[in-house]
Amino acid sequence: MLFSRPYPPLRPSVFTCQTEGNFITLNRQEAFLLIVMIIVSVGAGASILQNTVNSVVNGGLAKGEIEKKIIAKLKGHFIVYGYSRMGKYVVEKLDERGLDYVVITKANNVYNDLVSSDILAVLETEGDAIKTLKAAHVDTASAVVTTDYADSDNLLLILSARKMRQDLRILSILHEPSLIEMAKNAGADVVIPSSIALGHLLAFSAVTPDAVGLIISDKIGNQGIAEFPIASRSSPLVGAKLEDVAKIVVIAGVERDGVIVRSIFDAGFTLREGDTLLVVGDPSSLNTFKEEKTA
Repeated sequence: MLFSRPYPPLRPSVFTCQTEGNFITLNRQEAFLLIVMIIVSVGAGASILQNTVNSVVNGGLAKGEIEKKIIAKLKGHFIVYGYSRMGKYVVEKLDERGLDYVVITKANNVYNDLVSSDILAVLETEGDAIKTLKAAHVDTASAVVTTDYADSDNLLLILSARKMRQDLRILSILHEPSLIEMAKNAGADVVIPSSIALGHLLAFSAVTPDAVGLIISDKIGNQGIAEFPIASRSSPLVGAKLEDVAKIVVIAGVERDGVIVRSIFDAGFTLREGDTLLVVGDPSSLNTFKEEKTA
């Protein structure tokens, strides 16, 4: 921008700033006011940003605090240690039955996902199983189920839980069969070796097509559960008394019209077409029963 005549020099009380090639002249009061406005604007922006960050952080902390308060009020809940595949399956079954539970995990990302999904969870304190169990309120829990991928961590939690409560029911899923006795000595009431259970179930299903389950027991050995539908009137089982059938094979139950019958111990109870018989035994006895009674 060109000027036709020179301007007089600025007085000490006047400030000049340049914007896009134009000169703007301010007196001392205007300049001071402008500086104050800039400082206030920057301060307000920083304050808004800080408040936004604080809201996000405090929101997360508030949710964590709410979780703690809810867990503190639980009674008779289950504590599931380790959110492995088996841990997820245990949680699903607890959900189906409407039972309360708290998941313990040592992974931050898993913990955050669980809390985001409104699942009660506790982040494991590294190397301090007792502190972690206290946070999960083991004092009011009905049982602990260990399902972690690491057997050593499962054993440590079993020891800690048993030390804290002698009356607590502890169930453990281990991956190394050689650690079964160690887990029992540590205080576990029930120990299920995942590899052995899976192996027996696959083998049992291979030789017994009607297999639906497996019983693992130190006292009676590994037994299978099979179901035999009575689909025809010509079946030898139609009209048979259950007490007579029980002399041949162990009866686990009878399903009739989609409902498990509760009166199977009635001496007069007889089987009929459409029933499904659930029996327990080893593959050999179950296959023999199928050949003789359901041919």
